[in-house]
Amino acid sequence: MKLLQINVTANSGSTGRIAESIGNIFLRNEHESYIAFGQNAQDSQSELIKIGSKLDNYIHGLKTRFFDRHGFASKKATKYLIGEINKIQPDAIGLHNLHGYYLHLEVLFNYLKNNQHIPVVWTLHDCWPFTGHCIHFSDEGCEKWKTHCENCPLTHTYPKSFFDNSHKNFEDKRRIFTGHSNLIIVTPSRWLKKLVNKSFLKNYKIKVIQNGVDLKQFRILNKREANDSNKKIVLGVASVWEERKGLNDFIKLSKELPVEYQIVLIGINKSQKKNLPQTIKAISRTEDISELVKWYNQADVFVNPSKEETFGMVTAEAMACGTPVAGYNATATSELVSNSTGKVVKPGDIDKLAEAVISITDKEDKKYKINCRDRAETLFDQEDRFTDYYNLYQKVLN
Repeated sequence: MKLLQINVTANSGSTGRIAESIGNIFLRNEHESYIAFGQNAQDSQSELIKIGSKLDNYIHGLKTRFFDRHGFASKKATKYLIGEINKIQPDAIGLHNLHGYYLHLEVLFNYLKNNQHIPVVWTLHDCWPFTGHCIHFSDEGCEKWKTHCENCPLTHTYPKSFFDNSHKNFEDKRRIFTGHSNLIIVTPSRWLKKLVNKSFLKNYKIKVIQNGVDLKQFRILNKREANDSNKKIVLGVASVWEERKGLNDFIKLSKELPVEYQIVLIGINKSQKKNLPQTIKAISRTEDISELVKWYNQADVFVNPSKEETFGMVTAEAMACGTPVAGYNATATSELVSNSTGKVVKPGDIDKLAEAVISITDKEDKKYKINCRDRAETLFDQEDRFTDYYNLYQKVLN
């Protein structure tokens, strides 16, 4: 079998690593794996296909910023991709994030619809496929996507635009994305599946496959590194910190926690670091998994104050390292965190979040470590989850 996956990144970031892992399980079963990507690639076991150039990404960005037409540039780059697909002749195609300044949606889906003998498995990692602009809307409380997007209140968010074209984007996406007779949608959480079932994608079959974590890499270390500050470590991790990820909530939390607590945030950029209080230790984004594992193990509690999580990969990684979690009872977080592995509180309630952090760390309950690892092994073992993908592809091909 030949599998071709399309994603904005290759083996970089959470979606890139997911595509890489799916490809790896195909390779182990003596199949062929190809990954086509737009930008940012790490070494891969799959054969990589670069879509477009930096100039193409830049032009796509300009069209997004000035016309709010994200996903409707990069026509030449997408035609090149189609040429590569024709050369490979894949038996199945896996889609991941199609946003990211690298694809022309209509060119791609016209090809897919004209070749419906090739089954398509589309993993949704956010809500962008069924909105007129945004990738998330829960924090805004917007429900226009259920009927028809217009006058978008989130044009200032990724993919940022000076103007609003959400009405046309919604019309075009609904027309382009629907009507494929051989396409199945995968969501990483029941929460996202419920949203898709209320969108214009509801007529597709939808399957939930939670994201998988490499439990051989993300593990409980035999020896925990010494903490020079002797403070209790409250850890937060994100590839990109922004409002919806809870950066401001961490700043508020730092004012509520006693002095014996130290907040450490990984993924902070230089400009953000300047605006953080001294009570928060800022660390730049890293692709070094061993460094992340050390921090997960050193942390006394992992905090995820994101109000919009389609899954929560960093939460699952922390639990795999035996670290209990405090987070918000919103979107998919409550599907990951149980009473025996942490606590969830009402979104935005900083006082309750601080109480949860203190409660978890004051107990010094060794069962937390065991329970977190057990839950990760039960639900988030990538070998199991990516075998689910492998079996799904086998099923659609048959």
